Amino acid sequence: QVQLVESGGGLVQAGDSLRLSCAASGRTLSRNGMGWFRQAPGKERLFVAAINWSSSMRSYADSVKGRFTISRDNAKNTLYLQMNSLNPEDSAVYYCAADRSDGIVLSVNDYDYWGQGTQVTVSS
Repeated sequence: QVQLVESGGGLVQAGDSLRLSCAASGRTLSRNGMGWFRQAPGKERLFVAAINWSSSMRSYADSVKGRFTISRDNAKNTLYLQMNSLNPEDSAVYYCAADRSDGIVLSVNDYDYWGQGTQVTVSS
């Protein structure tokens, strides 16, 4: 059984940076596409960024392009999200996800494994 555990969230001010981590256990995910999503209170879960197994392909939501960077360390079985120039609209619970395929996956409905989420709050 795959388990994903996010960490690195917190309360920051506008303009600050945070780095989220997602540690996988249960089996190696070095051949799996992975991604980050976020969900604000009362809203649907939205795509943030995705990466394929080899890091040769990455995709970002327009709202975070140029500010966020997704990366992975397959040796550590860990996914990262570097978030710079944060603004209050970035406040949400951030979830990491893994897919059974090795490609880049953009839809929330296509992921097979999910973490429990980590809260990110950005004050103005």
